[in-house]
Amino acid sequence: MKKNAATMFSKIRNAINAMIISELEQRGIEGIVSSHGDILWALYTQDMQPITVLSEKIDRTQPTVTVLVNKLEKLGYVRKVKSKEDSRMTLVSLTPKGKELEPVFEEVSARLNETIYGGLSDKEQVQLESLLEQIFKRF
Repeated sequence: MKKNAATMFSKIRNAINAMIISELEQRGIEGIVSSHGDILWALYTQDMQPITVLSEKIDRTQPTVTVLVNKLEKLGYVRKVKSKEDSRMTLVSLTPKGKELEPVFEEVSARLNETIYGGLSDKEQVQLESLLEQIFKRF
C-alpha cells in the first residue's frame, strides 16, 4: 500500500490556495492570500478583535498575525486601533472596503466546498471530516 497522504495533503493545500487566489482575481481582488482570508473570516464573525485573540482563532503566532494584519491594513481592508481600556492592546477592525469583501468570500467558500465535497455522499462527507480530524489531533 502506498503511503502518500502527506504528499496528497500538500497537493490539495496548494490547489486550494491557487483556487482561492484565482477566484478572487477573477472578481478583481488582488493581494489577498488564503492566510489573509482566515483573519477576514474571523472579523466577519466578530469585528474589532485584539490581535492576540485573532492569533488564537486562526492558530497562528502573534507576530505572523501582525504581519498579515499590516498587509491587510496597507491594502485598506482593516484598520488597527489601540484599545481605550488598555493602550498596550491593538484591536483590528474591518474597514468598509473589508466589509464589502464578505459576500465575495462567501461565494468563493461555496465554490471551494463544492469542489471538495461535490460528488461525495453525505456519509462520505462525514467520513472525510472524521478522518481529517483524527489525523489533525495526532499533531
